Amino acid sequence: MTGWNPAAEQAYHAFFERHHAELSRLAYLLTGEPDAADDLAADALLEVWRHWDRVSAADSPAAYARGVLANLCRNRARRLGRERRGWRALWNESAHTARGTDVPAVVDVRGALRRLPYRRRACVVLRYAFDLSEKETAQALGISVGTVKSQTSRGAAQLAALLRGVDGKPDGDADGWLVTVGEER
Repeated sequence: MTGWNPAAEQAYHAFFERHHAELSRLAYLLTGEPDAADDLAADALLEVWRHWDRVSAADSPAAYARGVLANLCRNRARRLGRERRGWRALWNESAHTARGTDVPAVVDVRGALRRLPYRRRACVVLRYAFDLSEKETAQALGISVGTVKSQTSRGAAQLAALLRGVDGKPDGDADGWLVTVGEER
């Protein structure tokens, strides 16, 4: 943003107050990490401020901010993946870890969400936890509505499978999982 504009600053401040918690919650659901979520939300809002003239003129400034945040989360996940692969190349973990399987634990929704591929997780979270339409989700992620439909369907099915217990029955309240996820934090 160029030059100081008190009206723009006031409008941005109101936008910040209205959307900071939502963006932080979205980042948490996309990353599963509370500390990173606050940082990513702050980074997204900083980017929104840098382009406030364009953002405020958009049809949906909140969708623009969610898109910026989704991109930051995706870039972070990619960077962390590259770092992990680099460490694995330097240190052969299999030589230093115990053999055998761990005792299975009850899979909670956050853990199950972390196991979904990024795009599926993003679609499921935006569609169900944030109650965005397919069009709004597509706009936020920069993908087509058809991709949103397929990724949401596959993500919800995969999530349901992850939440099923050994006996095939859902662990806990599987029907109410999205409300719980959206309200956490």
